[in-house]
Amino acid sequence: MDVFVVKANGSKQLFDREKVVQTCLRMGVTIEVANEVAERVQNRLYEGITTQTILRLIFTFIRKQKPAVRYVFDLRRGISLMEPKPEFEAFIQILLAESGFQVKPNQILKGKCCEHEVDAVATKNGTTFLVEVKHHYSYHALTGLDESRIARAVLEDVTEAYELGVTNQKIDRAMIITNTRYSEHAVCYGRCRNIMQIGWTSPEDWGLRDIVEKSKLYPLSCLRGLSSEVRLRLVNAGIVLISQLLKLGGSEIEKKTGVPHVTVSSILEKAQHSVDTLWNY
Repeated sequence: MDVFVVKANGSKQLFDREKVVQTCLRMGVTIEVANEVAERVQNRLYEGITTQTILRLIFTFIRKQKPAVRYVFDLRRGISLMEPKPEFEAFIQILLAESGFQVKPNQILKGKCCEHEVDAVATKNGTTFLVEVKHHYSYHALTGLDESRIARAVLEDVTEAYELGVTNQKIDRAMIITNTRYSEHAVCYGRCRNIMQIGWTSPEDWGLRDIVEKSKLYPLSCLRGLSSEVRLRLVNAGIVLISQLLKLGGSEIEKKTGVPHVTVSSILEKAQHSVDTLWNY
């Protein structure tokens, strides 16, 4: 019997067993366990069940096979918990650097009409981008047309300034990076205006999720039980990723952040356990 699932935005779609299997596989379990979990989820379905409830069921069932799951949020939710500034911006700057870009964060660009503050300037293979970062707490929200139009307007102004000799900073393209998807209008406009739009799963094989998972660049916000206050103290000390946390060790973290020893020890324990889950995505 077909069952309709309610998404976070209120829309409905038919339950897709394969999506459950893929979610399980991304959490590092075997195909046998993934199919078993999908079967158990399917047996608990009812008309109007929410996607959030299904995800909770998946975590509950997998936890018995993979206890380390209790220490982490799934990547999409973890990123949605970030603070837009400075956390998400710093995270994106790291991802770009790890992807081979030369990154200059938080730049002021001179335009013909006025100055523009951008989240970063990134250069790779001879092409220089102005970078705008857009974070949504709700990962089901769409990134709309306004961000692309603004980026295009800034690019035009700084390009005219360069052509007039007002600045020697040449910007070739605009880039927008978000943790959600883009609206159809935004995609259409971006394609027409040659704007690089990086979203949760776009462009293919180089969306935000792909970049994180391929390079194991999981953010601190994926750790359960880490308060936003402590997380921001870590971020302000330049510690944004779980891998950075593990490389530094307790005494160095305490020195850099002033976070108490007991708290740091607890964080490191969770981070170490998280490796069993996240690193196997």
